[in-house]
Amino acid sequence: MAARIYQRPKNAMQSGKARIDEWVLEFEQSEARHADPLMGWTGSGDTQAQVVLTFDSCDEAKAYAAKHGITARIHATPPRHLKLQAYADNFN
Repeated sequence: MAARIYQRPKNAMQSGKARIDEWVLEFEQSEARHADPLMGWTGSGDTQAQVVLTFDSCDEAKAYAAKHGITARIHATPPRHLKLQAYADNFN
C-alpha cells in the first residue's frame, strides 16, 4: 500500500485557519477508475482510497505508517508569506 502524508492546507473559501495544523495520511489509488455502464459515473473497487486519517503531527503519521507497513511519501508544507499592508497605503 502506498500513501501520502501532508499538512492540510488553508481553506480558500474562508478566512479562518481551522484544522491547518492537522497532518493527513491519504492512501493512493491502487486501480484505475472506470465508467459505470448504466449511469456513466466513474468509480473503482478500491475502497482504500476513501480512507483519510488525521494526526496531530507529522511524526505520528510517519510512526503509524511504519507500524502498519505502509510506504508513505511526505509532502513538505510550503512556507506562508504574509503581505502586511495598511489601508493608508492605498493613498500614497
